[in-house]
Amino acid sequence: MKYDVIIIGSGPGGYVCAILCGQLGLKTALIEKYDALGGTCLNVGCIPSKAVLESSEHYYNAKSKFAMHGIHLDNLQINLQEMITHKADVVKKTGDGVKFLMKKNKVDVFYGSGSFISPTEILVKANNGKQTELETTRVVIATGSKPASLPNVSIDKQRIISSTEALVLKEVPEHLIVIGGGVIGMELGSVYARIGSKVTVIEYYEQILATMDKSLGKELQKSLSKLGFTFHFNHKVTGVVSQGQNVTVSAESKNGEQVTFEGDYCLMAIGRKPYTAGLNIEAIGIATEKGKITVDENFRTDVPNVYAIGDVIRGAMLAHKASEEGVYVAEYIANLRPHINYLTIPNIVYTWPEVASVGHTEEELIANGVDYKSGSFPFMANARARMNADTEGFIKVLVHGQTGEILGIHMIGPRIADIIGEAALAMQYGVSAMGVSNVVHGHPTFYESLKEACLNATKKGAIHI
Repeated sequence: MKYDVIIIGSGPGGYVCAILCGQLGLKTALIEKYDALGGTCLNVGCIPSKAVLESSEHYYNAKSKFAMHGIHLDNLQINLQEMITHKADVVKKTGDGVKFLMKKNKVDVFYGSGSFISPTEILVKANNGKQTELETTRVVIATGSKPASLPNVSIDKQRIISSTEALVLKEVPEHLIVIGGGVIGMELGSVYARIGSKVTVIEYYEQILATMDKSLGKELQKSLSKLGFTFHFNHKVTGVVSQGQNVTVSAESKNGEQVTFEGDYCLMAIGRKPYTAGLNIEAIGIATEKGKITVDENFRTDVPNVYAIGDVIRGAMLAHKASEEGVYVAEYIANLRPHINYLTIPNIVYTWPEVASVGHTEEELIANGVDYKSGSFPFMANARARMNADTEGFIKVLVHGQTGEILGIHMIGPRIADIIGEAALAMQYGVSAMGVSNVVHGHPTFYESLKEACLNATKKGAIHI
């Protein structure tokens, strides 16, 4: 069987690339190691984690907020298994949608492990032992990533768990110890804190969400502390031991003090690592650096007809980043002129309040000596936020001191995951802060806070503070 393009991996990068290749008239094959399409994001990442986040938020609101609206409930209960069942249903329906799109766009799907025989020949080993050899003009590697762990910590998938196991627990932990203060730890920690778990976070750096604008991590810490989180910063984990139903985490503080934490589950959430095992990329001369496949500006590897996208290459490990790279490669192969502006790719944290960021952080601007101005607007001053009792957080806009060009927008508050879209659009097309503020925003809405923050970053100043 000969193809124009073979894509290895059916996550958001791979399946989007496959769809567009099919739409552009390229004979396309997609290889997936597991029985379900969608990769980590759809099956054990973005989609299921947001489903349980939503379910736990409904429960928490019913427990803590409904009464202020005159809604009183008796004998409120949480059924973890029904929550997990709902999550599984969302995953299945979304996966079925991806499968339908493969058929609609005439993409041949092969289930099994794909590996290189040569730059133009791929061997597919199915789980039942069947082997199929495919020939192609081009290959796109989109095999994604796996949960990372510390060198001295083994994830046993029972009590010492990764995000994958955290999505299928059969009981609510009494005390969940989270190693890592990044996105995964804060999201899944939020799920279990809302439904009754004590959550302890051990973080190597001095704050949570350390890669984002520092103001966001500090504000989110306040909100999560109210939820019952406790935080231990500047701590290096030295070991994790599981005995029966107990887990002990050993750590060392910045000043050398040895401390231990005891719980019934430990979530390893220090990030993810590229997954290239079994591809046999060494045999055809594909180079890697620190585990990531090296690519040029058009996502070509050292082997010109082989491309790589998503978590296996440089850059943030984001589903939507992988998808855009998949679009780029499909269009590049079809001799179009694609473009990606990495600065305008948003980063989103689905805690509550939600957190999102696009563009440069304030710390980056200071470090680079950029002349900038900052304007912000608190949700405490937003009428819609007061109605919903969701007044925590703010929107901060960073603009060039002379031109008013938007350099970065950072948000924490209600429905931020949606509001960040307007911010990314403005930055993508070079709309100034004044330009955003000149757009009529609906009232009362959450997103009008962006208009106010943009006004506050200009000479006009915000209206409602």
